[in-house]
Amino acid sequence: MSRIVATEYVSLDGVFEEPGQWSFPFWSDEAAKFKYDELMASDAQLLGRKTYEGFAAAWPTMTDEAGFSDRMNGMPKYVVSTTLKTADWNNSHLIQSNVVEEIAKLRDAPGRDILLAGSAQLLSTLLEHNLVDELRLMLHPIVLGYGAKLFEDGIDTRTWKLSGTQVFDSGIVVLHYEPAPTE
Repeated sequence: MSRIVATEYVSLDGVFEEPGQWSFPFWSDEAAKFKYDELMASDAQLLGRKTYEGFAAAWPTMTDEAGFSDRMNGMPKYVVSTTLKTADWNNSHLIQSNVVEEIAKLRDAPGRDILLAGSAQLLSTLLEHNLVDELRLMLHPIVLGYGAKLFEDGIDTRTWKLSGTQVFDSGIVVLHYEPAPTE
């Protein structure tokens, strides 16, 4: 069985929107290693439409010696969208209906982690249906004061258990959470 692991860049005030505009000053070798190790330990990516469109516009032209871009471009990508007609980025597959059931099938298949990045609406749906096995929050030491929050008002209350932390010299703290056992 695979695990769905959601990793999200967030500010101290909970903003996750457009992290490329505010997270760069905190990027470091430690953050790069974390993202590299995470990607190499996974078999696939799960993306909402907006995140997919941003990734698909950027990654196909990127190269690096470590193999990160080759992995990003080559691995299976499952894109949840009711509006896209095609997903042309290499090895991308559209999920247009029965989203919860299709993702549950992916999760139930043998394999390693399935990564979810960004994709707040998709994350909310997966949380609602208890399909997230680990939530990794890359908390950045900045208060933005504006922007879309990762968790919108009205989401169901759910308790999570802190399963690990990583602190980077740049000030990023990665909080690893797993669903808390229900009583």
